[in-house]
Amino acid sequence: DELESLLALLPPRIQAALHAHPRRLQLLEVVLDLGRRPIARFSDGDFVLSEELLTYEDIGRALENMGDIGGDNRAGINRTLHRISVIRNRAGAVVGLTCRVGRAIRGSAELCRDLLASGRSVLLMGRPGVGKTTAIREISRILSDEYGRRVVIVDTSNEIGGDGDVPHPGIGSARRMQVPNPDDQHLVLIEAVENHTPQVVIVDEIGTELEAAAARTISQRGVQMIATAHGHTLENLLKNPCLNDLIGGVCSVTLGDDEARRRRVQKSVLEREGPPTFTAAVEMNEVGEWRVHLDVGVAVDTLLAGYA
Repeated sequence: DELESLLALLPPRIQAALHAHPRRLQLLEVVLDLGRRPIARFSDGDFVLSEELLTYEDIGRALENMGDIGGDNRAGINRTLHRISVIRNRAGAVVGLTCRVGRAIRGSAELCRDLLASGRSVLLMGRPGVGKTTAIREISRILSDEYGRRVVIVDTSNEIGGDGDVPHPGIGSARRMQVPNPDDQHLVLIEAVENHTPQVVIVDEIGTELEAAAARTISQRGVQMIATAHGHTLENLLKNPCLNDLIGGVCSVTLGDDEARRRRVQKSVLEREGPPTFTAAVEMNEVGEWRVHLDVGVAVDTLLAGYA
């Protein structure tokens, strides 16, 4: 039923092509670009839906049926998990759409259930489309419904809890705070802790230094943090100066002659600056294939020792 809500945005010829497609239930995205052929994206490649090129009327039809476009050029469909991202021309007019299918999938977070039960803060990483948002949506449901914890979701683009004022049932009984301006996500994170006494705070896409600092503040207050971050692996995150504070930060240390000789390294080395905000990290390599770092501090120290 929710997939039909997304398909209803599309021009009739594209709807018909998708309804006739045998793999429509595995659909990931529909891409609509002005003057080009519409494309359906699946996990193993793209499929051209029509040889007829898209017009302004086709784009306009989709815009009429979706929610308001936010400052991050994203919109949704009320009471669903779908996300529509827009591409604009220099005058600000919409000339392209990426319609991503959102799904609440039971069991998508089973690989880290033991970490959730332990109360540890967990950071999820992975390339776009690997299922990070789907996983933290299921984590919200598990922690709120099955473990009875007070969960607050900071939902910047309404991707976790869906569009509209009433959150999607896929997040269980977790509460959801919407973010009016994407640049204010760090302020809403702090507000969540100060005003709503959560035991768990969940956020998608930590991407700035201010958001990393807010996450550290929350973790230091004894609140369990579950988040995703821009980065494919722990090593990628370590090289990101804005976000490496999430895993302890990096600083340059000059060793004395005796210590450098004892370690058999050069005198200037990189070391972890402090305790990591997230004590466990998950690298989502593929759907169903995760690499779990049970001790982020040890993993970071090992990586930095390799650089030396």
